Amino acid sequence: MSGAYTHPMADRDPLNDFDIRAFSHDGKERRVFTAGSGPAVIVLAEMPGITPRVADFARRVVALGCTVWMPELFGVPGQPPGNLAYLRSLPAACVARDFAAFAAGTTAPVVGWLRALAAEAHTECGGPGVGAVGMCFTGGFALGMMVDERMVAPVLSQPSLPIVLPWRKGNAAEVGLSAEDRQRVADRAAQGVCALGLRFTGDPLVPAARFAALSELMGESFIAVEIDSSPENSNGIGGRAHSVLTEELVDEVGHPTRNALDQVLTFLSDRLLAS
Repeated sequence: MSGAYTHPMADRDPLNDFDIRAFSHDGKERRVFTAGSGPAVIVLAEMPGITPRVADFARRVVALGCTVWMPELFGVPGQPPGNLAYLRSLPAACVARDFAAFAAGTTAPVVGWLRALAAEAHTECGGPGVGAVGMCFTGGFALGMMVDERMVAPVLSQPSLPIVLPWRKGNAAEVGLSAEDRQRVADRAAQGVCALGLRFTGDPLVPAARFAALSELMGESFIAVEIDSSPENSNGIGGRAHSVLTEELVDEVGHPTRNALDQVLTFLSDRLLAS
């Protein structure tokens, strides 16, 4: 379940094996990187953007037998993470109204654009529905996309919004949804639609209270994968580890991050590819 999809030029241009299209909705046009065939999975990049390791994760989804649709939401596509990359993308994203980075009790406006993208992907790719994998800044957006019945496989990897600040501790238990969308997600969960969540236990950006709130909202339909990053953990995972599927991934059989990756791929496969 963890086979890589590697293009011969990928080491020279990390996005050379993706096609690029434009998608417009509600007056907003963005580029979308696509690859593969089969049911669609919307891959949402973490900060600072579509890095080489985010692209590598997308290739694994392609190798699974799915079509990846990967929108350019922020940052410079193909650029490795680093201080300069974060300085370019993070401040702009934090103040952008589209992302509602600090807002409680609301669904980020960009989620409406992503729902429209998922609808377009489903029309083009077919299948039983659409999957989505959000990471970090975009982690919770996959949950907001679950309002649409076409979203059948949402994955929330280290969902970091709304951002928790020392003087706004209530945000720790927020899940980034309006009251109306919370009810819709709860209803779909009661109908048996599941969401998969991933976090490191010591990650200050994704507090335990957020996963507790997701479990309260969705009950047994929220599948929590929490990887031990406490000081004495047996795998030597750093206390500030954050990016489960990319920067902190140790691609070795038996490692908890590799297990988490395999669980994500199985989750997508079971819901999008099972006959």
